[in-house]
Amino acid sequence: MGPITMKRCATAALLTAAILVLAFVSPLPAEAADTAEQAAVRARLVKWTNDFNAGKVEESCDLFAAELRYDYRGLPERNYQDMCAGLRRALTDPSKHYSYGLAIKDIFVFGDMAAVRLVWTLTLTSAGGPPKVSHEHGIDVFRRQPDGAWRIIRFVAYDDAD
Repeated sequence: MGPITMKRCATAALLTAAILVLAFVSPLPAEAADTAEQAAVRARLVKWTNDFNAGKVEESCDLFAAELRYDYRGLPERNYQDMCAGLRRALTDPSKHYSYGLAIKDIFVFGDMAAVRLVWTLTLTSAGGPPKVSHEHGIDVFRRQPDGAWRIIRFVAYDDAD
């Protein structure tokens, strides 16, 4: 290859690299799409909070995908069936009332996957005792499902109790 051809190849390679870099760091289209997806994930979490606090078991289970796996401090790994059974027990127990508050710290979206860093504030009220409050820090991993809904496929959480 002659010097002019090599120079053209090098120039073309630099231009291609620059275009690729701009495509990945450009604030316009990518962030606009991520903002809409972040809003969709946030809406799912807010809906879950409202459904849980209203005692809606089936709607609360809908946030989780069938392939769910999760770890909660000190307990063995669990799955979707465990999650829904626990929700059913908690939300139908007339002697206790559970209520969640939500604080989202970060939402990261990567195509059909999203990760959310958050803190749930759980308040448990039972007859004859003062309310118990715990803060559950966690990371939820969502996948957009074939029906278009974002559902949690994995999460890790721990509370601030000793």
